[in-house]
Amino acid sequence: MGTSLNRVEEEDYSSYTNSSDFISISLEDNNNTTTTATSTSKSSSELHPVCLPPHVTTWQKLNHRLREIFFPDDPLHIFKDQSWRRKLVLAFQYVFPILRWAPHYSLSLFRSDLIAGLTIASLAIPQGISYAKLANLQPIIGLYSSFVPPIVYSVLGSSRHIGIGPVSVASLVMGTMLDGEVSHSNKKDLYLELAFTSTLFAGLFQASLGIFRLGFIIDFLSKATLIGFMAGAAVIVSLQQLKGLLGITHFTSDMELIPVLESVFNSIKEWKWETIVMGFCFLIFLLVARFISTRKPRLFWVSAAAPLTSVILSSLLIFLLKSKLKHVSIIGHLPKGVNPTSENKLYFHGPHLQLAIKTGIITGILSLTEGIAVGRTFASLHNYQVDGNKEMIAIGFMNIVGCCFSCYVTTGSFSRSAVNYNAGAKTIFSNIVMAATVLVTLLFLMPLFHYTPDFVLAAIIITAVVGLVDYKAALRLWKLDKLDFVACCCSFFGVLFISVQIGLAIAVGVSVFKIILHVTRPNTVVLGNIPGTQIFRSLNHYENATRVPSFLILSIESPIFFANSLYLQERISRWVRGEENRIRENNESALKCVILDMTAVTAIDTSGIDAISELKKNMDKRSLQLALVNLVGTVMEKLHQSKTLDSFRSKGLYLTVGEAVDDLSSSWKHWP
Repeated sequence: MGTSLNRVEEEDYSSYTNSSDFISISLEDNNNTTTTATSTSKSSSELHPVCLPPHVTTWQKLNHRLREIFFPDDPLHIFKDQSWRRKLVLAFQYVFPILRWAPHYSLSLFRSDLIAGLTIASLAIPQGISYAKLANLQPIIGLYSSFVPPIVYSVLGSSRHIGIGPVSVASLVMGTMLDGEVSHSNKKDLYLELAFTSTLFAGLFQASLGIFRLGFIIDFLSKATLIGFMAGAAVIVSLQQLKGLLGITHFTSDMELIPVLESVFNSIKEWKWETIVMGFCFLIFLLVARFISTRKPRLFWVSAAAPLTSVILSSLLIFLLKSKLKHVSIIGHLPKGVNPTSENKLYFHGPHLQLAIKTGIITGILSLTEGIAVGRTFASLHNYQVDGNKEMIAIGFMNIVGCCFSCYVTTGSFSRSAVNYNAGAKTIFSNIVMAATVLVTLLFLMPLFHYTPDFVLAAIIITAVVGLVDYKAALRLWKLDKLDFVACCCSFFGVLFISVQIGLAIAVGVSVFKIILHVTRPNTVVLGNIPGTQIFRSLNHYENATRVPSFLILSIESPIFFANSLYLQERISRWVRGEENRIRENNESALKCVILDMTAVTAIDTSGIDAISELKKNMDKRSLQLALVNLVGTVMEKLHQSKTLDSFRSKGLYLTVGEAVDDLSSSWKHWP
């Protein structure tokens, strides 16, 4: 019986390998000690040593690790092999990117930037007024925020196509959070102080992330959760604008779906038909203009000019018919002049300081995420790079300076940047042109906005946020990753039915949960051999991959540390039990060896080391051999220092899965 079983196993092995040439493999450390393992080769007898990595001091390891964490892009590489004078010039150019392109600026570039700047100014002026009202601030604050911040960014920023100014989501979040504790209508001065102070803390937070190179923190807001959050915020913002479109006087300040709808239908008696007719006419006009520009990008100027055109036409209409349209709500008086200083309005002492800090951090994260995404999107279209950490510093200082000149949180706007790009902007100078246009408006044209009706501002906001509802991206998430789709839906419905803040917290929570899930439950797959090759791939992925008799080959696809070590132990044991059951059912050769492909195990901690040791003991109890394949340097070093490798000295360490199978199966042939 034993002889026949050995004969069956020998035939199974011979179907996989035809060679029994042995190679001696030595595990060498820096003290010239060796551990012998063996492998086979089909073509040559060259030595394939499994070596420990070169000795590295603790300080060198720490230095390398910190570099990889905080300086993965090696920002100082431009200073290498440069003279001191050249290093000084490069340092100034690094801090102030405007010094790179300004000396080479030409008339042809100016023409392009001038046209682009005037085009985005036509969009920025009505948007600035509208978004300020969304944040429960005076409309003039929105124009102030479209003047100073773009100039600051032009000096410090590295994106050529970004359009700076207030954005809808940050405005909504600021207005919701501040108004939840301090009424903007009853305590106007305190509300304004908190808005400026929140902007200061947003800037400090953003700049700190860039200076200390901690930008990876904002990566906890995954794209999937942001898609849901933005869509939910867009729906809430649009519903809030029904106040202006319907002419309602008394309206809820809540930002949840149910209270807003209740407020709309409970105020039917306040609806004004004149406002409804004119408001929806301008809304349809703006949406059609947006649709035309979306379908034909060459006609970008249609959607860019539509908001300002709507403001001019509606203001003219209200002015001419003011005797008959007395009940239509208008902006009213707007003061002329440049931004007044506001450093004396910053709120540092009092019970609401915590509210200002919290609002600043949340709006800072949201605006930073949008700004960097915008910059990178348009940089990729023109084949240049945007340094994320430098962008954080630029946006942060832009808000720090802005809060001292009556500005609230600003960042790169998707709509303005798209118009800027399509208008042919070549450099960030287009933002300076926009700021200059806003300055002229502040100095001379403010009386023209006196009769601008609220319904046209509501229509402008709805048109702007419609683009945030990216249903195509949500459908793509459903097709590609169901867990991402669930995260998207959680953040969307959280914003819609609970609150903007809770929705954002849910978005972050889902993102963190997804990370924890992937970390604590890593993937393990069974590998099979591609016939006629030394290649081993997943049995589920490749239909032609076949199991190797008497072997269970597993690939671990993550680092092994305290969060997943116990799970991996249990999962591998479960794989072994399942394989033994499968072998009994199919009457195949008995399981003799478990091979762990450690290629993807890039790191291991003490819990992971203990897990490997326990796994080795469990396999020994089952009379199964355990082999480790392709250990990376840091993992091998830790296993060696912990003496765990001592239990793998004989036929336990290999460079490839193919060598492990060849060597172990050949040795079994020679057993009596």
